[in-house]
Amino acid sequence: MKKIAVIGCGAAGMMAALAAAESGGSVTVFEKNEKPGKKIYITGKGRCNVTNACDVNEYFDSVRRNPRFLYSAVYGYDNSMVMDFFEKNGCRLKVERGDRVFPVSDHSSDIIRTLFNAVKKAGVNVQFDTEVYSVEALGGSIAGVTYSRKDEPIIREEFDAVIICTGGKSYPSTGSTGDGYRFAKDVGHSIVEPRPSLVPFEVAENWCTDLQGLSLKNVGLKMYQGESAGQGKDGSDAKGTPAGTEEGKIAAKGGKKQKPVYDGFGEMLFTHFGVSGPLVLTASCFYDRDKSARLLLDLKPALNEEQLDKRILRDFDDAPNKIFRNSLGGLFPSKLIPVMVELSGIDPEKPVNSITREERLSFVKLIKNVPMTVTGTRSFNEAIITRGGVNVKEIDPSTMESKIVSGLYFAGEVIDVDTETGGFNLQVAWSTGHLAGESAAME
Repeated sequence: MKKIAVIGCGAAGMMAALAAAESGGSVTVFEKNEKPGKKIYITGKGRCNVTNACDVNEYFDSVRRNPRFLYSAVYGYDNSMVMDFFEKNGCRLKVERGDRVFPVSDHSSDIIRTLFNAVKKAGVNVQFDTEVYSVEALGGSIAGVTYSRKDEPIIREEFDAVIICTGGKSYPSTGSTGDGYRFAKDVGHSIVEPRPSLVPFEVAENWCTDLQGLSLKNVGLKMYQGESAGQGKDGSDAKGTPAGTEEGKIAAKGGKKQKPVYDGFGEMLFTHFGVSGPLVLTASCFYDRDKSARLLLDLKPALNEEQLDKRILRDFDDAPNKIFRNSLGGLFPSKLIPVMVELSGIDPEKPVNSITREERLSFVKLIKNVPMTVTGTRSFNEAIITRGGVNVKEIDPSTMESKIVSGLYFAGEVIDVDTETGGFNLQVAWSTGHLAGESAAME
């Protein structure tokens, strides 16, 4: 019977431990927290988006980096198997919009409890409040780990296999502090620079602060990157300059023609630092901080420019003597109106029957392309996941075993694989954890 150490008692760690124990291994899990699944507990706003019920072949479309690396893991233990596991172990699931899967109870604690009970039932030894200090290798093979329980001396213990499931660096308060990267580097692995992902954007425009707390539903968002991403055709800065000016017109039109790196539809939120919400978090998966970036917000994606112009004309004709700032109640939430008036460059006190066709068409373009300049992302403290990690070129995708140190395995967020929102990242944890656990237990 192989003696296996699993470092981390999160989603990947518990699944790896369970698979290894059920495959005949003698498994010990080391967890520096006082309980299992601290990060699972906060996922999906505390509801836990367990996986996504999409067709397994479509799953890889949502993997942003290294999707091919996941083929063996995901096909070997796919979303239907994950759902079947939880259902058979007494945790009923439901499928919501976007094929997102949640526990019927809407409590992430039920997911943790179900998984941990299965781990204990399989005979796994779980050591809480225990920190691993190093993973040791000798002659290209795993030798063991050194660890210490709270206020106790450091212990060195030999193992036949070690599975690193320490997560990335996002939400460090849950214990994800990058330990796995250090373990991997110490035995010869290279690390793709970890960066925050599924994370809010900070933007340059001051008017975003004025909209703090405003949530917009059913809007469109495009993100452009590169040298022209923050500039108009004349090199002007597209930072929310009034659309009535030449600079504003260029900004509203989106500057040079280029293909957006992200084009989405859904919900977003204005904050004291910039923008957040599902649309923005997904856009952050495509963001390259080494390139300039701008966002174009479409406030009326269901209407093209011609249809929107007719809509505005009808509103103006219904009350021709109204001043501009009082004529927009049917178009925008009240909090957004002053900002849109300012960005338009149109005199707020101007009667709508005096607004020129040029001004109106410029306003239409602004509504369809509200520009925002990305200055960066929030920190790992606010990132749902980590982009980057242990280089996949140094891991065997058919087993999750290191190509550098035999007997060393990786699973979950510590690997350089990340996905969009919707339960896809937890599926990475389940699939890679299951494959690593089974592989580590094989004689």
